[in-house]
Amino acid sequence: MRFDLQAVERVHDGFFKLDRYRLRHELFDGSWTEPMEREILERGHAVAVLPYDPDTDKVLLIEQFRAGALDAPGGPWLTEIIAGMIEPGEKPDDVAYRESQEEAGLSLSSLLPLTRYWVSPGGTTESIYLFLARFDSQAITTDRDGLVEGAFGVRDEHEDIRVRLVSSEQAFKAVEEGLIVAAAPIMALLWLRNLLNEERLTQVGF
Repeated sequence: MRFDLQAVERVHDGFFKLDRYRLRHELFDGSWTEPMEREILERGHAVAVLPYDPDTDKVLLIEQFRAGALDAPGGPWLTEIIAGMIEPGEKPDDVAYRESQEEAGLSLSSLLPLTRYWVSPGGTTESIYLFLARFDSQAITTDRDGLVEGAFGVRDEHEDIRVRLVSSEQAFKAVEEGLIVAAAPIMALLWLRNLLNEERLTQVGF
């Protein structure tokens, strides 16, 4: 199958970059579409990390404000996992370690790549490298609700992040009850649940 990208025009260059593509592509019957225009959000690529401690069966989740989720059922403060954009010259692994420090003050001991997926390919170029990470939850001080002491996030980037330790079962239940609504944590937690159910974590070197 082939496509023909005829032109790319930058129509907005702010916090996000918006390009207008003129293109056509081959159809499944072998014919071609007429030339069409599509506006595509040039977001770059990102990394998302679910920290998990197999010794205590705890996961680390974060909460922060998301302007794009103003209409979310529970409001725009979403429960998520650690994530960040890949800067030029960075490898996904490097971003995982950097963002874990910035967003949760967390040192990871190892990373397990899970998958790479395209966020919304009908309108954006962004893809996410998804990782499971091992960490020592017993080195972290929390209150009785699992909240981690400290202020997290890069304030110059308007980040205000709350960090929480919960059991894996609590996190899985939050997904089932619709309390976690962002794609990356849902995907990572379901992946972790499958690995635990199949007793495969040791097999994959975690």
